Amino acid sequence: MILDTTEHAAKTPDTPLPWAELGLKPDEYERVVEILGRRPTGAELAMYSVMWSEHCSYKSSKVHLRQFGEKAPASDTMLVGIGENAGVVDVGQGYAVTFKIESHNHPSYIEPYQGAATGVGGIVRDILAMGARPVAVMDPLRFGAADHPDTRRVLPGVVAGIGGYGNCLGLPNIGGEVVFDPCYQGNPLVNALCVGVMRHEDIHLAKASGTGNKVILYGARTGGDGIGGVSVLASETFDSTGPAKRPAVQVGDPFQEKLLIECTLEVFAEKLVVGIQDLGGAGLSCATSELASAGSGGMRVELDTVPLRDSSLSPEEILMSESQERMCAIVEPGHVDRFMEICEKWDVIATVIGEVTDGERLEIYWHGEQIVDVPPRTVAHEGPVYQRPYARPDWQDALQADDPSKLARPAGGDELRAAVLALVSSPNQASKAWITGQYDRYVLGNTVLAQPEDSGMIRIDEETNLGVAVATDGNGRFAKLDPYTGAQLALAEAFRNVAATGARPLAVSDCLNFGSPEDPAVMWQFAEATRGLADGCLALGTPVTGGNVSLYNQTGDTAIHPTPVVAVLGVIDDVTRRTPIAFAEQGQLVYLLGETRDEFGGSAWAQVAHDHLGGLPPAVDLEREKLLAEILISGSRDGMIDAAHDLSDGGLVQALAESCLRGGNGARIVVPDGVDAFTLLFSESAGRAVVAVPRSEELRFTDMCGARGLPATRIGVVDGDALDVQGEFTLPLTELLAAHEATLPAIIA
Repeated sequence: MILDTTEHAAKTPDTPLPWAELGLKPDEYERVVEILGRRPTGAELAMYSVMWSEHCSYKSSKVHLRQFGEKAPASDTMLVGIGENAGVVDVGQGYAVTFKIESHNHPSYIEPYQGAATGVGGIVRDILAMGARPVAVMDPLRFGAADHPDTRRVLPGVVAGIGGYGNCLGLPNIGGEVVFDPCYQGNPLVNALCVGVMRHEDIHLAKASGTGNKVILYGARTGGDGIGGVSVLASETFDSTGPAKRPAVQVGDPFQEKLLIECTLEVFAEKLVVGIQDLGGAGLSCATSELASAGSGGMRVELDTVPLRDSSLSPEEILMSESQERMCAIVEPGHVDRFMEICEKWDVIATVIGEVTDGERLEIYWHGEQIVDVPPRTVAHEGPVYQRPYARPDWQDALQADDPSKLARPAGGDELRAAVLALVSSPNQASKAWITGQYDRYVLGNTVLAQPEDSGMIRIDEETNLGVAVATDGNGRFAKLDPYTGAQLALAEAFRNVAATGARPLAVSDCLNFGSPEDPAVMWQFAEATRGLADGCLALGTPVTGGNVSLYNQTGDTAIHPTPVVAVLGVIDDVTRRTPIAFAEQGQLVYLLGETRDEFGGSAWAQVAHDHLGGLPPAVDLEREKLLAEILISGSRDGMIDAAHDLSDGGLVQALAESCLRGGNGARIVVPDGVDAFTLLFSESAGRAVVAVPRSEELRFTDMCGARGLPATRIGVVDGDALDVQGEFTLPLTELLAAHEATLPAIIA
């Protein structure tokens, strides 16, 4: 078989190439030919096809994502923003924290265990590549209907993959979400977040600078797994006589990743690295082109020196393989020997595969013959940019007009009691302990808060007790009703969850999960959600530091609900002053903060009681969210609040049930005069929280709320062993606990 070199490509312009099978459009292929001035080689075609895929190039979303930069609020804490492996923020005392959320949706449907496991591994390496030690992970998950047979196939594998990989790495899993909805049938969402910590001076960037510096590939050997993970790709296209189609889902080895982490942190500590990039989506195609395009020169790579697990791999397959646990470092010649010594110490394979050149091209050779000669920016950063048509769908008006006010509501104590039990035992509101119990939440000894708290919290300095809190939130039902408002509600809830624990929100990462961008209705949802999130971040003063877009989450013509998942990171000066959700002491006074309105569009009650989705989602008041956050943070810092829980899915009664069960104490609740009990208990109005205030601090707390103009209504007291809504119903905690905990084990078993 003739090797398709650049020289051969120039001489054989009419050779047919499988560009369509690799996911390129006709005009995209023509643009590659125009860039190169000839047809691409097979290796070049492989690189452009994966790097210009939706997953890697953001070609349908770029025009909207620019708002995150254009509308970015002024920030004195942002150290590294959008464009690097992960964003970095200053949290004080010389510490920097990096965090990012990404998706691994499609692989997790095809192969749940490995898809989810390698999603964790990939996001951990993104954090590592910034120079940080990974300290925690989180996983927002969404599955189809809880009782659907395929959910029973996908969910256990996903949970086992997350737990298996993260537990083996020794990283605590401190939060996330689990949501069930039929719209995710066939398109589960498996989003993964990682948090890392470093000193300011330890930040590393992905760039290849310095002529003569060596390109070192280190970590696991390259195999055939993961080929096609980021584009529609069949390996037979290149060599029909080779092995059968490679698996599209990567195979993870957490023990190899643990060695890679420790090895990388040691070479960082000795300052041996000029630039670094992990090998995730698009593998070597991505790492080499991004490092070269961000550097000051070109790059030459000897591809045949790459250590392989499978000697039958073609050059194209090596370039596209997404085998896990690999990194690419740029190292000065004088530091190579020491770099290799450290890799050998950690039993990590390391190979010099090339060097930085003084040119402007990325050149790749196979046994001495050139198979790639491209301008690296055209591969990594100058892919197609589409202005996809978008239009508000015809059905949106009818959906919003289908208001839940027409639905039958419970009347009287017995019906309210039954509604509460139905809510707390529904799959989305039931305890997720069956899932979170499979994750190690406290390894490393610095976990301060974890599920089911409002946000996860990690101590990052054992002497000063400096810490960070992270929450992820997203409500696809709200976003389906109004994508702009739905995105802001996701942001507001994550912001509120962080503040409820006593931490000050600083920055945002997002994972935008949507259907096909070729559908104008879906593209409208995306455009509106992105606009809403950008506007919301500007109003709250929390810049977007990075994130991920996942499109084509669709089966046939049926897309998932638009699901923008928002992660908010906050800082707390002293984690010993954090606020949990638990009603821990009898006699604490229960206060409802914020205003409750008759808002049931997209609510948990409407879903559980009537399987209904319609109307408008709750209104958003971002200034009120900021005020509520200030009260929650000040109250936590000054000892005025013993417990706090944000009000979101399920409303007040869900929050009360969770706080009672978490603390093992009941509560006596009084419905204020002139207030409808059903609305008080089940409404999902935003900008609210329930708090437990020590009796000794009541006057100081109410004075603070009054002075700042935040409505604060005393609705009860922590007391007894039941949730007692006086004049309506009483629910013993034993009955509440049984209903709350039985659902998931019964469904999944």
